[in-house]
Amino acid sequence: MNSSLISVRVQAMRFEAQGILSVELTAPDGTALPAFAAGSHIDLHLGNGVVRSYSLLNPPTEQHRYVVGVLNDRNSRGGSRYVHEQLRVGTTLTISAPRNNFPLDESAAHSVLIAGGIGITPISCMLNHLRSQNKSAELLYCARSRAEAAFSATLLAQPDVSGHFDNERGAPPDLRAYLASKPRDAHFYCCGPTPMLNAFEAICAELDLPNVHIERFAAAEQVDAVQSDEYVAELARSKKVISVPAGKSLLDALLDAGLDVEHSCREGICGACETKVLEGEPEHRDGVLSKSERASNKTMMVCVSGCKGRRLVLDL
Repeated sequence: MNSSLISVRVQAMRFEAQGILSVELTAPDGTALPAFAAGSHIDLHLGNGVVRSYSLLNPPTEQHRYVVGVLNDRNSRGGSRYVHEQLRVGTTLTISAPRNNFPLDESAAHSVLIAGGIGITPISCMLNHLRSQNKSAELLYCARSRAEAAFSATLLAQPDVSGHFDNERGAPPDLRAYLASKPRDAHFYCCGPTPMLNAFEAICAELDLPNVHIERFAAAEQVDAVQSDEYVAELARSKKVISVPAGKSLLDALLDAGLDVEHSCREGICGACETKVLEGEPEHRDGVLSKSERASNKTMMVCVSGCKGRRLVLDL
């Protein structure tokens, strides 16, 4: 499933807010962990057989630990519930090396960061990193209440950080007014629940903002990874031709053919299965690639995406 798995130990678990725990992970022998950049995430292979992706929230300068924040999701399918109810300090886990589908552009003159709920995990890492580099940045932190807003006391004490708590304001934030008041050439980053991300993307499109970045913790909508028409996947490096029958995902067809394809979420949101496309037009169904990346058809997520025609040539 993953060619670069790492063994770690749960060093500490902390209550950060209502329904949110932070989990600190270290190497059992105390050695340094692989380096990461702000916006990165890791996959946790949990004891119940579930694999889930969580953003790293500690500074990238720290090489001795990874820290993630986990919301006890009311709609949990086994990941967050396991962390909150069964994971214990001292447990050994397997994780992936860090990946980054949500990178910072440190050349930006100004960065506007927006977090909703548990989306504060990568966003706070970004803010702290930008501040450490003396870069111009501001944060809008949104949550249903202060009690559910992890790290809010520390963050709200900083300059250019504002909070919006629905139970205090009586309504959700006015994202349109907020975004319209910012410099058009700024870079805009948002991480949070799906409705917030959808609204953010729509408003940024209306305002014609050119530098927009999002990270999803869940698929934007229910994704059907299969399609009704059969097609062929030619594998350039393996010299194989794989038939992908109707009703089967490309990833499953590749795995059944004996290919060692790195993958994790199977929802098109973690980026583990990203594969170069040499020829053909993918049917993109992921939540990772930007509109321009989709239009280029240079890469695809094979766990959920398919083919618009009858043939794809992949760099596998």
